Amino acid sequence: MGTFIQESGIMMEMPGKTPSVMPGAGTTRMKKTGDLQVVEFILGTKLFAINLFDTKEVINQPVITPLPDAPEFITGIIDLRGVITTIVDLKSLMNITIDAEEDHKSRVIILDSAISSKVIGVLVDDVLAVTSYPDSMVDLGGGDGNGAKNRLGIIRKTVKEGDREGSELVILIDIKGIIKRIESSL
Repeated sequence: MGTFIQESGIMMEMPGKTPSVMPGAGTTRMKKTGDLQVVEFILGTKLFAINLFDTKEVINQPVITPLPDAPEFITGIIDLRGVITTIVDLKSLMNITIDAEEDHKSRVIILDSAISSKVIGVLVDDVLAVTSYPDSMVDLGGGDGNGAKNRLGIIRKTVKEGDREGSELVILIDIKGIIKRIESSL
């Protein structure tokens, strides 16, 4: 099954790509050309990304039913087209305490079934785009090593502000590792 992005009730299938393995990144899959495809999103005021092939779809935040005695990072469950789906709050899990700006809309990224035996969605402050980055813009294991348990690397994103060109850093999250660590709580 392909990856779908749902926006305002319309689901669009993302074209299937031939997977290959990125050197040094375990099982991170990329397009045959070497480009890393990611879903970019906001947590608090920072940009994050997860591998596109680790996602199934993006939905608007539904009504979430809380679960008693669940860990803080488990927001609750939803009924997604007849399938009970556990919702994990990435901000809570990653100890991000800064709130997003008011113009952002919370979304849920439903993860691919290859990541977990259970259907899981991750709550984020907003989803920005599906983007491809060449290897030259991805620093695997980048940064100082602090908090590396949740991070695969850093993406250097080129941005334009008027006549100036600059860069912005996007943190590439190891969503497979995160889910493996918390599966016993689900």
